[in-house]
Amino acid sequence: MLKTAITREDIMDLKVYANVRKKRRAAMTEKKKSRRLHCGPHATFSFENFDTMWHQVHEMLFIEKGGPDQIEDELTAYNPLVPNGSELTATLMFEIENPVIRANFLSGLGGIEETIFFDLENEIVRGIPEEDVDRTNAEGKASSVQFLHFPFTAAQITKFCDLSVRVGLAIEHDKYSHVAVLPANVREALGDDFAV
Repeated sequence: MLKTAITREDIMDLKVYANVRKKRRAAMTEKKKSRRLHCGPHATFSFENFDTMWHQVHEMLFIEKGGPDQIEDELTAYNPLVPNGSELTATLMFEIENPVIRANFLSGLGGIEETIFFDLENEIVRGIPEEDVDRTNAEGKASSVQFLHFPFTAAQITKFCDLSVRVGLAIEHDKYSHVAVLPANVREALGDDFAV
């Protein structure tokens, strides 16, 4: 059964987690390879699911050592990115190492979070930005990290999972316009996020 939320019952004892952390991190790194997609030279989409968010929650608890009181905060922060069974969710990162170049690049990307969509052979599934915080500031500078939901209809899920259908992921901003075609391994991995 597809899990669409992390509960307290899913949280592993941190002493146990410490013993298996290295192995789990290696497995998650491998799993994420088929859940990552580059779009243009600077944008990387990492598609989230129960497992990636479970891992993130445990990493935060392990690193910050906030004890039981921290658990609720982490669940509140990361549960919204666990897909609900009829959507895909993604963390979008704009990756530029040089801080000056990165700042200049992001200063022209205001509103980019509103320009992202899947193209399923001319049928569009628009990304909806996570509403936790404003991702473009008043000066028009975009955050280097964006969180997106892509809500699908049942027919669109069927189309997405049909590997004979070309699926692209597009960013259509005046200052950054690129399309990436999803390879089969990414399509298959993301197809598991749907409750079909």
